Amino acid sequence: MTTVENGVNVQALLDARAALKDAPEAAQFTWRASAKWQRGVHSTTTIQHFFGLGQEQSHKTEAVFDADHPEVFAAEDNGITPIEYLLVGLASCLTAGVASVAQNRGIQLRSVESIVEGNHDIRGILGVDSDVRNGFNDIKVTFTIDADASKQDIDALVAQSQKRSAVFDALTNPTNVTVEVA
Repeated sequence: MTTVENGVNVQALLDARAALKDAPEAAQFTWRASAKWQRGVHSTTTIQHFFGLGQEQSHKTEAVFDADHPEVFAAEDNGITPIEYLLVGLASCLTAGVASVAQNRGIQLRSVESIVEGNHDIRGILGVDSDVRNGFNDIKVTFTIDADASKQDIDALVAQSQKRSAVFDALTNPTNVTVEVA
C-alpha cells in the first residue's frame, strides 16, 4: 500500500472527534474579528484571539485584512470588497475539506484548484432598486483536481467537503445575526 501524504493530520482530527463526542461543551467555539474604519469605505480587520476547548485561545500570529471597494465604486481600492471575503472563506474551507477527506480516504492529491464566482446585482446595495437583494444572487464553485483517484472518487471528495464545510453551511442556511451598538 502506498502512503498518502497531503499534509493533513487525519489521526489528530479523528482523535479530536472522539474526544469531543464525550465533551460537547468543549466543542463550543467563538471566532472573533475586530474591524476598524480607516477612511472612506476602507477598514482593517484583525483576527488573533478566539474561544475554544473551554478557554481563550490565540492564533500563532495576528492576521490583518484590508477591505475597501474598487476605484469603479469611487473608492481607493486598498483591499478586496467585504463580499469577496465570503468567496475567500468558501474557497479555502472547501479546499481544506477536499485535502482532509482525501487524506482520510487514502487518495493522493497532486493539485487542487478552485474558481469561486459570485453573481451580484449591486443595485440593491446602492439603493437603486429595493427589490434587488444586497447579497449574491448565486455562487458557483468549480474545482480542478489532479489526484490518484477516479472521477467518481473525486466527486465524492468534493461532496463530502461540501457536506462538512462550515462556510458552505453558513452561506446556504439561515444564521442568526445580531447587530448592536455599544
